[in-house]
Amino acid sequence: MLDRSTIGAKSTPFDADVEKGRLRLFAKAIGETNPVYFDATAARQAGHRSLLMPPTFLFCLEMEHPDPYRWFRELNIPLAHALHGEQAFHYHRAGYAGDVMTFVAEIVDIYAKKGGALEFAVQDVFITNQHGEAVADFRRTVVVRNP
Repeated sequence: MLDRSTIGAKSTPFDADVEKGRLRLFAKAIGETNPVYFDATAARQAGHRSLLMPPTFLFCLEMEHPDPYRWFRELNIPLAHALHGEQAFHYHRAGYAGDVMTFVAEIVDIYAKKGGALEFAVQDVFITNQHGEAVADFRRTVVVRNP
């Protein structure tokens, strides 16, 4: 059983750099064809200050944390029994190459279904840039299958 007393627990802030080379590789990997994501000149001509960060790149940046699955241990979620249930993003402003993103996560809900056979852990992640401006928030739900 997941510990409901962890609801409200926040992570220590974690910073990640938005690097041009990684943005270019990510754009290529996802098949992005808009040059604002991989050509700095095209990005500036389109009114951006640098390469534009693809929206879902934030999830990749968060995985750079030295211990990306720490919250699984904190909640006693066995990785072999975890399923990615849902993820939703809410964007406030664009991110660019050269930015530093700060991530803070909070456990916002834990609940069970099917008589406890399935438990759900809901986490919100708040992302700001180096100026303290909100860039995005995302919510993810992890489903835990209990034997």
